[in-house]
Amino acid sequence: MKTDPERFIRANTSLMAPPHVSEIRLHLASEVHDLWLKTEDELEEIGLPPPFWAFAWAGGQGLARYVLDHPEVTAGKRVVDFASGSGLVAIAARLAGAGRVVAADIDPWAETAIRLNAETNGVAVDFTGRNLIGETLEADVVLAGDVFYDRGFADALIPWFDRLAATGIDVLVGDPGRSYLPKERLTALASYQVPVTRALEDSEIKKTTVWRFAPQVDV
Repeated sequence: MKTDPERFIRANTSLMAPPHVSEIRLHLASEVHDLWLKTEDELEEIGLPPPFWAFAWAGGQGLARYVLDHPEVTAGKRVVDFASGSGLVAIAARLAGAGRVVAADIDPWAETAIRLNAETNGVAVDFTGRNLIGETLEADVVLAGDVFYDRGFADALIPWFDRLAATGIDVLVGDPGRSYLPKERLTALASYQVPVTRALEDSEIKKTTVWRFAPQVDV
């Protein structure tokens, strides 16, 4: 790692509340061009993977909102926030009373961002950098925001989510209409109109739905 993550994050982000989750403050990029629009060569030069952790994506905002408004979903439970990014959803789960929350993200920069964001909000969130896809989890709830944007990723997630749900784990997905969302496997729980960064999305407001993943039923 060529650049110190904590120093870089503090220097290139501002503490702000995502527009749909005003209870939580995160280290976020205030000007998208500073981070997201850097070229791959520029990112490689500073040792920075694409900084998903620097933005509050619509699916994560919707999912965090749902968890805060329905604390019974996570209260007292073991929660895994998959592809956690900034840690927004993990922090929401802790604020809603989850017993233990593990934020999972394969980006090593996310670990620092999540630690800083959890500290800012006065909660404890554990972290794993392992690729959890396919693993058996010791969890009651799995939360996943904005994960169905890529076909290959979706093809790996669907059978894994299916196995998790079949064991009784509550798998909740926040999604603003990504291309590879398996709607036929999902039950809608709530919908929100989420303000987003126009430079990252195709509109300034994204209709975002929180879904429950249903296991495949053999007939």
